[in-house]
Amino acid sequence: MIEHPRAEELVEAVAAWIDSVRPGLNPRDAFLARVAANALSVVRRELLQGPAAEAAATARLAELLDRQGSHAELTSELCARLRAGDMDRDTPGLLAALRANVEEQIAIDQPSYVPEPSRRS
Repeated sequence: MIEHPRAEELVEAVAAWIDSVRPGLNPRDAFLARVAANALSVVRRELLQGPAAEAAATARLAELLDRQGSHAELTSELCARLRAGDMDRDTPGLLAALRANVEEQIAIDQPSYVPEPSRRS
């Protein structure tokens, strides 16, 4: 049986190859190669961490909105309620849910970023 490499393994291999050839490139191309390698690192983290982060965000939104739905549906409803003024920063659990959702996304996009301690939740 042939086992194909998983998507995250392919992304990691391409990023490693880019990093291996980068030192021999002219400065502009070396910079662009670094940008490409960084983008592939984000893709890899999204493949590995994204499904769990989205599931957790969906659960938080479902609890906050008191209904079930997909992540997209719940996000759309949250936006509609915020625009309508039905929810605001004083809505119990809103800021904590948004903060957790953003921190999980930052962990994927910018894992070296360390968020400040919460001032108000």
